[in-house]
Amino acid sequence: MPHLVELENVYKIYKMGDNEVHALDGISLNIDRGEFVAIVGASGSGKSTCMNIIGCLDVATEGTYRLNGREINNYTDDELAEVRNKMLGFIFQQYNLIPKLTVIENVKLPLLYAGLSDREQTTRAITALERVGLADKAKNLPSQLSGGQQQRVSIARALAGDPSVILADEPTGALDSKTGRDVMQFLQQLNREGNTIILITHDNSIAARAKRVVRITDGQIVYDGPADGDEHVARQIAAGSKEEGDA
Repeated sequence: MPHLVELENVYKIYKMGDNEVHALDGISLNIDRGEFVAIVGASGSGKSTCMNIIGCLDVATEGTYRLNGREINNYTDDELAEVRNKMLGFIFQQYNLIPKLTVIENVKLPLLYAGLSDREQTTRAITALERVGLADKAKNLPSQLSGGQQQRVSIARALAGDPSVILADEPTGALDSKTGRDVMQFLQQLNREGNTIILITHDNSIAARAKRVVRITDGQIVYDGPADGDEHVARQIAAGSKEEGDA
């Protein structure tokens, strides 16, 4: 069985005048179904470029990207859009909810392009809202919800399409620390239920919630293994254990 996500010797090179900037510098990465992987690195490390390629929001300059065994490299924009809609669910830092639409209308948005009947769209949206505990807020506007609730709506929107991969880009960045922990606990629960989650973050304490950490520095992978094997994340895990013991 193929890996769900396969990056093979991938480069992303930008031309800056006469210079070349290697945002990704020959990385190779495999992610299997059911994993919870944090791609972590400082600003400018290449982690967001990596997410954009995995999420079919950008294409590699060189190298091969396969998603569920399908080689994505030479897809047209329309084909990339279809892959994003059918196979990928996105959770963003700023929620990206449309203010004038109700909660359920926001969750249904990705389903509008999937060729589903209105009844099927509604059923899927309600089911997704039930999973995040917000079915009773279906008719509310985003402005009537807290930040944590809005992020859970964006998680429901990602779940509604039953994606192969959930990509979470700094999902706690706009939240206070307690609400951020609640959102991370929810993502851990989704992973326990079988969802494949790829988390993009600069925050080692957030990366500590994943099972596997991929650390990117200057466009290259410098660590790929268990979360507690990365020295930066391991310190956060130890600190978290101490806090729980003191509580």
